[in-house]
Amino acid sequence: MATLRVSSLLASSSSSLHCNPSVFTKCQSSPRWAFSFSVTPLCSRRSKRIVHCIAGDTLGLTRPNESDVPKVLIVLYRCIYFCLEPRVYWEQPLYLIKSEVEISIGAKDTDVVQWQGDLLAIGTTENDLARDENSKFKNPLLQQLDSKLNGLLSAASSEEDFSGKSGQSINLRLPGGRITLVGLGSSASAPTSYHSLGEAAAAAAKSAQARNIAVSLASTDGLSAESKINSASAIATGVILGRELVNAPANIVTPGVLAEEAKKIASTYSDVITVNILDAEQCKELKMGAYLSVAAAATENPPYFIHLCFKTLTKERKRKIALVGKGLTFDSGGYNLKTGAGSKIELMKYDMGGAAAVLGAAKALGEIRPFGVEVHFIVAACENMISGAGMRPGDIVTASNGKTIEVNNTDAEGRLTLADALIYACNQGVEKIIDLATLTGAIVTALGPSVAGAFTPSDGLAREVVVAAEASGEKLWRMPMEESYWESMKSGVADMINTGPRDGGAITGALFLKQFVDEKVQWLHLDIAGPVWSDEKKNATGYGVSTLVEWVLRNSL
Repeated sequence: MATLRVSSLLASSSSSLHCNPSVFTKCQSSPRWAFSFSVTPLCSRRSKRIVHCIAGDTLGLTRPNESDVPKVLIVLYRCIYFCLEPRVYWEQPLYLIKSEVEISIGAKDTDVVQWQGDLLAIGTTENDLARDENSKFKNPLLQQLDSKLNGLLSAASSEEDFSGKSGQSINLRLPGGRITLVGLGSSASAPTSYHSLGEAAAAAAKSAQARNIAVSLASTDGLSAESKINSASAIATGVILGRELVNAPANIVTPGVLAEEAKKIASTYSDVITVNILDAEQCKELKMGAYLSVAAAATENPPYFIHLCFKTLTKERKRKIALVGKGLTFDSGGYNLKTGAGSKIELMKYDMGGAAAVLGAAKALGEIRPFGVEVHFIVAACENMISGAGMRPGDIVTASNGKTIEVNNTDAEGRLTLADALIYACNQGVEKIIDLATLTGAIVTALGPSVAGAFTPSDGLAREVVVAAEASGEKLWRMPMEESYWESMKSGVADMINTGPRDGGAITGALFLKQFVDEKVQWLHLDIAGPVWSDEKKNATGYGVSTLVEWVLRNSL
């Protein structure tokens, strides 16, 4: 990012900047984070639609650093991105912070040039940087800002060769604040554009230690006039919850803590969400042998089977669907212990990324309250540990539908928990199921760290989820369900083994899950082992929440 210090150059204009309220005027500090974000203008050209967000100092289950950490929430084109990694310190003994992030989003018509705060970030396309014959900006907003700054904006962009290309940014340090221009490329209609805008705004806010931030677009050509502000706010809280659950270490977020978080969601939205938590004995009564075999060794942190249910506010229900998340709060690999630098055993706290996405979606949908849909959120939470009571290689376990599984690898445990969870979901009478799981390393080999793999025998459901993911800005790719590979999963002493050969491991994992889904139910499996975690940022991404909510909302129409 190019950064320009503006001091003596502003001598002639600084007095006017401080006499009149402007973007460079500092607001008084507040105990809450305050952010402003522009969306589609609904009135005059001079007025830009500003979305105000206030986020509390604590996020979900975390205890934040005492220092001020700016956090930027971008809400544009029905996409939300919580862009700056939270700084979190964990303490003993185990605790559960009850206070949650508070985010409220409203709309206010205001002139961006007169907005008061610490930082104004403006997303600009290449067309927005067009000049007239006098080398002045043609774009109305940039023209007004440049005039306010006596031409400094135009001069700085020329000096730094800022042309609005994707990846470019320029930061002007002014006596009372900052302006950041962020290049969005040829168009601002793609969700990825807002990722770039959010990340640049977050970096600038962090550098400036800014509390009050406005994010605007120089122009809104090509954007839909529809801005679902309430939905964006709700999804934001869901994404934050999902990220914080995955970020938390395994000694903090245990199966019991996940269950408590589910209860908290149900309590907050008790008029639309109910909760049923099953302990090990209740799961045993339901003959969930596959799930319980994985949990058997974790005597200190017993399993909890979580079932949240959102029921529409109307009597008429168009859809009955389920979201199932893999909930391994820690995966040691069991007796097939994860060893070596490549095993990532130290990161196996993120093996409940699917569960985190499902709970985040539940929280968001409880806030949005869509009509015409009933949603079941299901998580078989447990740990995969080692003890004398633990599952052994060669054991045969029986799922709740009576199918038997020879365990030839205790580190292929997630599919065993999902087997009973999928059976349970089908028993709720749902029409469609999406499961999310950090299931295989093979999918990361195939698609890399940023793209999830989607497996389904249903072309219609595949199209639905792809459309939802594209609208949310999350990447996935449909993978083949090669039925001939199932031959490698057959056992001589049971109905199947739990893992096949190394080649095609992501496909055989999906084929395994398919054995526990009713043929009448449309089902899609998302292997999110890659995008659930960012190795570069060493942080959870919140992957899956936005896509799940978008998919549910489209099924509620």
